[in-house]
Amino acid sequence: MSKMLGLFVGLLFLGLAASVKFDELFQPSWAMDHFIHEGELLKLKLDNYSGAGFGSKSKYMFGKVAIQLKLVEGDSAGTVTAFYMSSDGPTHNEFDFEFLGNTSGEPYSVQTNVYVNGVGNREQRLNLWFDPTKDFHTYSIFWNQRQVVFEVDGTPIRVHTNLEHKGIPFPKDQAMGVYSSIWNADDWATQGGRVKTDWSHAPFFATYKDFQIDACECSVPVTSTASANKCNSSEDKKYWWDEPTLSELNLHQSHQLMWVRANHMVYDYCTDTTRFPVTPAECVHHRHN
Repeated sequence: MSKMLGLFVGLLFLGLAASVKFDELFQPSWAMDHFIHEGELLKLKLDNYSGAGFGSKSKYMFGKVAIQLKLVEGDSAGTVTAFYMSSDGPTHNEFDFEFLGNTSGEPYSVQTNVYVNGVGNREQRLNLWFDPTKDFHTYSIFWNQRQVVFEVDGTPIRVHTNLEHKGIPFPKDQAMGVYSSIWNADDWATQGGRVKTDWSHAPFFATYKDFQIDACECSVPVTSTASANKCNSSEDKKYWWDEPTLSELNLHQSHQLMWVRANHMVYDYCTDTTRFPVTPAECVHHRHN
């Protein structure tokens, strides 16, 4: 009995969450006529009239959010599909996945970015090691008081570490919504804007399934103090994301991230001396970025 109880508690502690239907967690943000429901699948459509987007009904502090996504097939140049978390206002925090379309046969790129107190410009870009248009893959964001981890199919591709002890702000006091959208960004998305969207291939579709949010839900309107009091572990309540083993990557995850950076990264703001003649402070101290 004790072994069974330990297993059950362990599963709870890991924060394993069952996927749910779209409308249990999300609602359309714009262009409702560009939403197509096919059983358990949701398709967002981009044509030369409009893209489309959705957002979560609630805001969250700490935990993990994930979606399974199949990206635009064929000639997707100029299109961007985004999956991200964001708070509100001019000093907002934000964690971005942006999937940048390309001409047929060229690799799909994913760009990540982190905004802290309204300041972004922390882009990293990598070419995926699979074709994300042929099948569904899981994209997730894990967030606690120590780190933000971007994952693809469970493999970490980026870590943003809390370096407040070095005087560097960390996003931990603003509840965030969860969002996704598809839109035309041919002024920058593909080869720096040199390749434009070919509307003869429209409409373009991003397809979703298996929406998961295992995080601390916050009431709206929400204050940073209320969020912190509710969503931080204490003697009376323990949250799975505050487990000490989740304060940093384990050895296997660190090796995975090193492999991604060595073999698939094509741009890192930390090494862009043209944009940043002085290395950004977090780049000096981060072990992984």
